Amino acid sequence: MTASGYAIWTWLPLALLTAATPAATAPDVHVVKDLVYGKGGDVELKLDLAMPKDGPGPFPAIVCIHGGGWQKGHRGQLSETIKVLASKGYVAATISYRLAPEHKFPAQIEDCKAAVQCLRANAKAYRINPDRIGAMGFSAGGHLACLLGTTDRHDGLEGNGGHINQSSRVQAVVSFFGPTDFTQKTWSPELEEKFFLPFLGARFDDRPDLYRRASPVSYATKDDPPFLFFHGTEDKLVAIRHSRILATKLQAFNIDAQVIALEGEGHGWRGEKLVQSFEQMRRFFDEKLKH
Repeated sequence: MTASGYAIWTWLPLALLTAATPAATAPDVHVVKDLVYGKGGDVELKLDLAMPKDGPGPFPAIVCIHGGGWQKGHRGQLSETIKVLASKGYVAATISYRLAPEHKFPAQIEDCKAAVQCLRANAKAYRINPDRIGAMGFSAGGHLACLLGTTDRHDGLEGNGGHINQSSRVQAVVSFFGPTDFTQKTWSPELEEKFFLPFLGARFDDRPDLYRRASPVSYATKDDPPFLFFHGTEDKLVAIRHSRILATKLQAFNIDAQVIALEGEGHGWRGEKLVQSFEQMRRFFDEKLKH
């Protein structure tokens, strides 16, 4: 990982949305904005929801998580993505979560879990199948989606800002170049200063336990859902090993975990490859959440 690719943490989702926009303009999609889904400390947490306009449901749901190095970004980056997913028969939510450095880990994953719990608690109102909820994210959002897939209530990351009587488990995960393993120090001092100190509040040498706690790979078990990873082979910010190491650990438990390697691509890609990636994601969610 290097710090040079930082800006790409935010542009990639926008590029994906541009590629997917034509389907998103379909008239059969209803969008509700600024729904309060919980509270993180004294911060009101909001999401935007897109759902099929017709049909009684219940529909599978997908929680979409923006990137930005845990410090930047906003749910509006995925506003078109949720419309596309809704046009394909999903209830899709793009969520806000507390950002570093003001809010340290585990605030971010607590908020993501609160969003899942809220959708499950309000499944009837939003025409959601509460047993069919997926998660997807880009970069830092991919990291959080992976944590949603690998952690459970006993892991101590639930928080108390949502519908805590509801499960935060998801049934399928898609990660676009999300980091998964901080248990080994493979990054530069510059990157630790720019990303990990604001996010975790400590250096690896001082708190390796904290870095392990923030690593999705630390939690993989036989109870985890299927995963699909997209990663560029030339990603200099988050090396492809992050997707491969978690996929390998999941596969050891006989869990369906696939890595789609984009040859020659870095931390994000555009054009036809981007359109193909989105279509592969949709087929994955169709298989795991609809069938």
